Amino acid sequence: MTSRKIVALALPLALAACGGQPQDLNQTGADPQLPAQDQTLVPPMKIAKPIGWGNAVPTVPAGFTATAIATDLAIPRQMLVLPNGDLLVAEGRGGHASALRPKDVIAGYIKSLGTTSVPGGDRVTLLRDTNGDGRPDVRTVFISDLDAPYGLAFANGYVYVANQGDLLRFPYQDGATRLTRGERITKLPSEVNHHWTKSLTVSPDGRRLYVGIGSNSNVGERGLEVEEERAVIWEIDAATGARRTLVTGIRNPTALDINPETGALWSVVNERDELGPRLVPDYMTEIRPGAFYGWPYSYWGQNADPRVHPQRPDMVAKATRPDYALGSHVAALGLSFARNGGFGGNYTNGAFVGEHGSWNRQDLAGYKVAWIPFAKGRPAGPPQDFVTGFITGDKARGRPVGVAFDPQRRALYVADDLANTIWRVAPTGR
Repeated sequence: MTSRKIVALALPLALAACGGQPQDLNQTGADPQLPAQDQTLVPPMKIAKPIGWGNAVPTVPAGFTATAIATDLAIPRQMLVLPNGDLLVAEGRGGHASALRPKDVIAGYIKSLGTTSVPGGDRVTLLRDTNGDGRPDVRTVFISDLDAPYGLAFANGYVYVANQGDLLRFPYQDGATRLTRGERITKLPSEVNHHWTKSLTVSPDGRRLYVGIGSNSNVGERGLEVEEERAVIWEIDAATGARRTLVTGIRNPTALDINPETGALWSVVNERDELGPRLVPDYMTEIRPGAFYGWPYSYWGQNADPRVHPQRPDMVAKATRPDYALGSHVAALGLSFARNGGFGGNYTNGAFVGEHGSWNRQDLAGYKVAWIPFAKGRPAGPPQDFVTGFITGDKARGRPVGVAFDPQRRALYVADDLANTIWRVAPTGR
């Protein structure tokens, strides 16, 4: 049966499916409410269909203004603020995993309805504001001929780029508008590539690079042999390229950042699908070297997933519970801690999280940037909406991905890969 026929026959079931789980659950914070598992032949699916921004802009708290500072990009993903204030934007689309089951075909079709038709740029773009008005007046292709770049970092006089299949570094001099002489530090797992994005950050001393590598399946359905060195975070010696596996069982660590208060590594993580619209919460967590975070055998600590064969109660017993739930299927893709006092006031100490938005629940979730307040190095309160307006009703104006806080200019940058736009959020008048 062709993919088109599969979609035609099963799509009405997917769109009409309703999960049997209660909807009034608190699924954020350190102790989220987890309902009973709800497996169905076809999971409920719904995505916000694109309509564009028109003359609208994102909604931000009183006293802030959101401005589009770059448009007509080619699928912007993660960003990096260089020491001189230049903003780098990774643009690309990766992944080449084939569908295994009819419902994979349907899910792929549903998700495609909420994406841009623009081809991925396979490049890094530089945006420079030379007169301090908050709008870039220089825009160049900074690095070209890449392969689905995603993670970006700067240290030791190099710009580091995580392609879907390798980690590169480029010598950098302040003020450069184009880099060409890159070299590979290490190869990254790219076979099958169900989750293709490779997140990236660097230790405070610049000696260690951290790369997040997602799983090759939802929950092991391709066989566990293809999951070797997947669902992990690597720690890589920046000087030699030698690496070690820092943590395992972390399904899809889509963004990494260093907590400036403690120096600890944190990640946002996309959890598994098809256990119901209220399972499993995506999360953010401090990365504890040597920890196993459960995937594929369990979720949120010791909640076993019966779909995995063989079952491993020994692995379930050792699973580390994450620190902070963000909500089920919000698709957290961006993480950036506020630094040097952030915006001040209620936004002094904490982290911004970009939530790309759900596709597998009837009530849309995510599609916003959340603020997670911190105190003494830990999350300290419920998430707060910081940038919204990406959806209106059941339609999408945009979808946030990466977020990057600029402590020098007191601005938050938000990559929107549906509108192919970078938004700048800053106190009004700055």
